[in-house]
Amino acid sequence: MISHIFKVITLLLFSTAISAQAAADKRIQPDVLYPRVKFETSLGDFTVELNRRRAPITVDNFLTYVVKGEFDGVIFHRVIGDFMAQTGGYDKNFQEKPKRDSIVNESGNGLKNDEGTIAMARMNDPHSAARQFFFNLNDNDHLNPGRNWGYTVFGEIDSNSEILEKFKQLETEFNPKLGQPDVPKQIVLIKRVTLLPQS
Repeated sequence: MISHIFKVITLLLFSTAISAQAAADKRIQPDVLYPRVKFETSLGDFTVELNRRRAPITVDNFLTYVVKGEFDGVIFHRVIGDFMAQTGGYDKNFQEKPKRDSIVNESGNGLKNDEGTIAMARMNDPHSAARQFFFNLNDNDHLNPGRNWGYTVFGEIDSNSEILEKFKQLETEFNPKLGQPDVPKQIVLIKRVTLLPQS
């Protein structure tokens, strides 16, 4: 009986190890702690360095969308000049893009919502982030975790950071299709997001 139980436990542990290895094998650039992506937008191009060391789940989720081209053709649908520029969820016709399962909130990773960082957007549920994200256009301390969950920062702009000034100057309005304010009057399009080769 004890021998049988031992065999079952061993089999379960072995299966778990195989599953974990399979999950690791599916990761994109699995050995790169700081993968870099290039954004080509209608306002200009810039690159972002992601931080897998501090936000591994978030980075893996983000890169999955990137390599499948699922951010190509989306717009910045919410921009507040002294706050943030949000994107990832809608195309230029204001149609919502399909999303995968939500991910675990990693806001307690020590990274702050400072100007120039990229962070996950979410609903009130702290673990509801999926595909939408934003760039901080200011130091937004109130988005960091405290008594409550914060918003997960998972990287920062590392080239052409002057792009932030262009976002800050955009004129916005209420958009009836989205039913929300702070939508840029001029469509700001992400033409393409590309994972850069390992360095």
